[in-house]
Amino acid sequence: MHQRTIGGHPVSAIGLGGMPMSIEGRPDEERSIATIHAAIDAGVTLVDTADAYHRDANEVGHNEELIARALRGYGSGADGVLVATKGGHLRPGDGTWTRNGDPEYLKRAAKESARRLGVDAIGLYQFHRPDPSVPYADSVGAIRDLLDEGVIRMAGISNADVGQIDEAREVLGGRLASVQNQFSPAFRSSQGELEHCAELGIAFLPWSPLGGIKNAKDLAARHGVFQEVADEVGASVHRVTLAWQLALAPVVIPIPGASRPESIRDSAGAADLVLTADQVARLSA
Repeated sequence: MHQRTIGGHPVSAIGLGGMPMSIEGRPDEERSIATIHAAIDAGVTLVDTADAYHRDANEVGHNEELIARALRGYGSGADGVLVATKGGHLRPGDGTWTRNGDPEYLKRAAKESARRLGVDAIGLYQFHRPDPSVPYADSVGAIRDLLDEGVIRMAGISNADVGQIDEAREVLGGRLASVQNQFSPAFRSSQGELEHCAELGIAFLPWSPLGGIKNAKDLAARHGVFQEVADEVGASVHRVTLAWQLALAPVVIPIPGASRPESIRDSAGAADLVLTADQVARLSA
C-alpha cells in the first residue's frame, strides 16, 4: 500500500476508524478483532480511536482496549502500527456527547488512554473537539505539555477551523502533526481546512469519509457521479470515494470506520486506485 506521513512518521494512505466496533450496533469482539487484523493484513498502519468510543457509561476507553488486545494478538507484525487516539469529547452513556477541554482533565485523560493502550507514549494524541467554556489555547497547551513530557509522541487536533489550526500551530511551536475533520461527498465544509493543511504540510484525516455509519450504504444513490466513476474503473463506490479524497492533496489520509473484515479490505484498496484528472474533477464538482 502507498504511504503518507504524519509528522514525518510514515503511515498507510488509508487508516482504520475504530468507532463502529464500540458504539451502538457494534459487532461481537471476535469480529472486531478480525477486522483489525484484516486491516493490518491489507497494509493499514494507522488506527484511529478515542476514549469516547464506547456505548455504555461504565466502559470509557472500550475501543482503545479493544484495539490494544487486537494488536497484542497479532504479534510482532503490528509493531509498525500507529495508534491515534483523542480526548476532550465524552459520552455520558445516555447517547449524548459532552466536551471537556480543561487542561488538567486532558492530561489525566491522555495518561489513562496510554494505560489502556499499554504504551509508554501515545503515538498521536488529538484534542477531540473544542470546548466553548475553555480558551482554545489553554486546551491545546495541555497537549503541548503532554508532548514536552513525553506522554505523547505527536500532537493533533480534531473538528477545528482554519483559525484554530493556526492557533494550535502557534501554541505547539510548529509541532502540529494532524487535523482530523469530517469530510465526505456529502460534507465538504472542511474543504478550506483541507487546503490549509495541504499548504502547511499537515496531515488531514477525514473522519466519516464515506458519509458516516448510517449513510455509507446509500453513497451511490445520493451521489450518482461516484457510481459512474466506480463503473468506469471497476471498483466499489466506497473505494472510489476514498481514492478521490487521496487525489485532493498528498496530506489527506482518510480513516473510514469498519466493523467487518471485508469492508476494510475494500477500503484499503483505494490506496492503489489511480483516478484520472478528469474523474477527480467530475467527483469534485
